[in-house]
Amino acid sequence: MSKPLADQSPNKIIEILGKAAKKAAFTLAQTPVEIIDKTLTTLSTLLLERSDDILAANKIDVDNARMNGLNDALIDRLALDKARISAMAKGIETVRDLNDPCGKILWTQNRPNGLKIERISCPIGVLGMIYESRPNVTIDASILSLKSHNAVILRGGSESLNSALALHKVIEDALTTNGLPRSCVSIIPLADRSLVSALLQADKYIDVMIPRGGKGLIERVMNEARMPVFSHLEGLCHIYIDKNVDEKIAINVPLNAKMRRTGICGAMETLLLDSALDRGLAAKIIKNILDTGCLVVGDADVQALDERIGAATEEDWHTEYLDAKLSCRMINGVEEAVAFINTNGSHHTDSILSENHVAVTYFQQNVDSGIVMHNTSTQFADGGEFGMGAEIGIATGKMHARGPVGLDQLCTYKYLVHGHGQTRP
Repeated sequence: MSKPLADQSPNKIIEILGKAAKKAAFTLAQTPVEIIDKTLTTLSTLLLERSDDILAANKIDVDNARMNGLNDALIDRLALDKARISAMAKGIETVRDLNDPCGKILWTQNRPNGLKIERISCPIGVLGMIYESRPNVTIDASILSLKSHNAVILRGGSESLNSALALHKVIEDALTTNGLPRSCVSIIPLADRSLVSALLQADKYIDVMIPRGGKGLIERVMNEARMPVFSHLEGLCHIYIDKNVDEKIAINVPLNAKMRRTGICGAMETLLLDSALDRGLAAKIIKNILDTGCLVVGDADVQALDERIGAATEEDWHTEYLDAKLSCRMINGVEEAVAFINTNGSHHTDSILSENHVAVTYFQQNVDSGIVMHNTSTQFADGGEFGMGAEIGIATGKMHARGPVGLDQLCTYKYLVHGHGQTRP
């Protein structure tokens, strides 16, 4: 009789999960989308039916987080309630109703020699997902993997382990109810950090690794992973307010971008004010944010706008606060704003507030980020808001996937060549 999974060595645990995931990926690649959609329907229903069990597990995580001194923003990322579970269930149904991303003809060409060549979308295979804090990622990663016909191995953070295991049990039951292998969605059931190292070395089983979390986690994954990585660096997001800006937009958008939810990767962390912006309007913008209780630090020009503004350090321009703190700086025009963002940002999401077409065009063409916005809040940096149903993360790299990683980004492609006996001369 084999030992329980928890009693195995880290490498053996990953080997067991990896082999099973490879088999499941082969099955999923051939599974009709109708079966996958039925599975997602079952999952949505079970999630609501078992919300009390999920919330009980989540309470253990939240209580432990408070005992361990996690700040309010991180606890907000971790905490679940009935409304958030209901939102997850609706998100599952949204992904279910999307078109099958696999089997699409992306490009075709008929060659002079009679060969017909097609490029078609297909699953990547087995995905690895390492993430921190947010229990909803367990659901998002699972449903996007299933809908794109990929198997996935999940490794959640230790602070959310009880929540992740409770959610995974619901996912397993939805899979088995619809005749799919439980190993379509696997989870590492232990908080042992050595399992992360073993997972990152498992290129024999895992085709792509997707990290989602803090800078330390992302850097570790990028440094240690033997397989390709969809990099998701910190969300060091900027808003630049041009001198030609609508006053209502200038006052309302930064407040939403900073304070709607301070602990998400799409929250604004640095506000850039054009030095030619009306000083009265600039003071209103900052006051609106300060009055919510947000701490603001800035350069000398910004500090002159309100006595409550502290002095910014060099480190502030490179910090993702994930909290009610904002750095603010005066900038001499759109070209300097773009240069500052490209130098100090994380290539995640940046926005310009302006009515000047020339400035907007320059900003959007030259800011080197996955998402570049105009006259709107950076908090819209979300696959659901983009109509993707959900996303596994915001990729800040440039290869294959960039910006929200949804269904299409979890597919690769292959070429089908159709002939009738041609030989190459």
